[in-house]
Amino acid sequence: MREDTKGDQIRRVLQIYTRLTDGYVVNKAEEAARYGVNKRSIQHDIDNIRNFLDEDSERTGVINTIVYDRVAKGYRLETIYQMRLQNSEILALCKILLDSRAFTKDEMVELLDKLVTCCVPKVNQKLVKELILNEEFHYVEPRHKTRFIETMWEIGTAIHECKYIEIDYFRTKDKSVVHRKLRPAAIMFSEYYFYLTAFIDDEDVRKDFDVLNDSFPTIYRIDRIRSMRITDEKFYIPYSSRFEEGEFRKRIQFMYGGKLQKVKFRYTGSDIDAILDRLPTAEILDEVDGAYTISAEVFGAGIDMWIKSQGTNIEIM
Repeated sequence: MREDTKGDQIRRVLQIYTRLTDGYVVNKAEEAARYGVNKRSIQHDIDNIRNFLDEDSERTGVINTIVYDRVAKGYRLETIYQMRLQNSEILALCKILLDSRAFTKDEMVELLDKLVTCCVPKVNQKLVKELILNEEFHYVEPRHKTRFIETMWEIGTAIHECKYIEIDYFRTKDKSVVHRKLRPAAIMFSEYYFYLTAFIDDEDVRKDFDVLNDSFPTIYRIDRIRSMRITDEKFYIPYSSRFEEGEFRKRIQFMYGGKLQKVKFRYTGSDIDAILDRLPTAEILDEVDGAYTISAEVFGAGIDMWIKSQGTNIEIM
C-alpha cells in the first residue's frame, strides 16, 4: 500500500461522503482497493464522517447516521428523523401561541425563546425572532396575571394516575372560595383560558348544579384554582365510560357546562364554513336561496351566547 498523505486523505473522505449522500453503498474492501490503502484507513474515514454528521445535526436539525447494511455488505447513509421544525412551522406556532394570550408576559416571552432556541437551526433564529418581535413587545397578558403551568402539570398527572384532587376554587358569581373534591377528567383550552373538566361525587354539592348526570362534567378555569392537592385515593373508570375530551370539545361553546341538547337554526350569513368550523357537530339539513337550515348537538348554555353574537344571521327554529 502506498503512503497516505493528508491531501489524499481529505479528497478520499470527501469522495466517500459524496457517494454516501448520493445513496451509494460503500464497501470497505472496494474503497481500500480504489485508493490503494488498507481497510483500517477506510474505517477511519467512515468514523470521521459519522462524527461530522453527529455534530452537523446540531446545526441542521436533521439526524443522519451511517449504518452497515448486511444485505448489501457495505455502509450507507440513513436519515433517522428531522428533530427541528422548519422556519415556517415554528413561525406559525409562535403566532398561535401569541394569539392565545393564555400566559403572563414573562411566561410567554420565556416560552417563545425556548421554542425558537430549541426548534430552529441557529442560522435562522435571528430571522424568526425578528418576525415575532413586534407582536411579542405589544403582547397583552391576561388580567388574572396568574402563573399556573405547574398546577396544570399536576392536574395532568392526577388525570393519568386516576387520583382524586381537592381544590380551593375562586367562584366569580359570589366572589367566594369554595372547596371541591373532584375526579379530574381532562384539561382543555378555549378563548384565552385553560380549563379543568371534572366530576363531582358529593351529592350535597351536585344538587346546586344544573348538571346532575355523571356523563356531564363541571368546568373550572385553572387560573382560578387557589390551591390544589392530589390525594392518594384513586377512582376507576371503565374504558367504555371514559371521558372523551375530543367529542366533548366538539359540542361545547365558551366552556359553559350543561346538559347535552340539540339546536336547530336557519343561517343567512355569507360564510357557512365559519359556522361549520365553529360547530363541528353541525349538519346542513337543507339550503334554499343561500339560507341554510342547520342542526347541531351541543353541551350547555354557551350556544346561546354564540347565537346572540351572530345577530340577524341566525334564527332559532
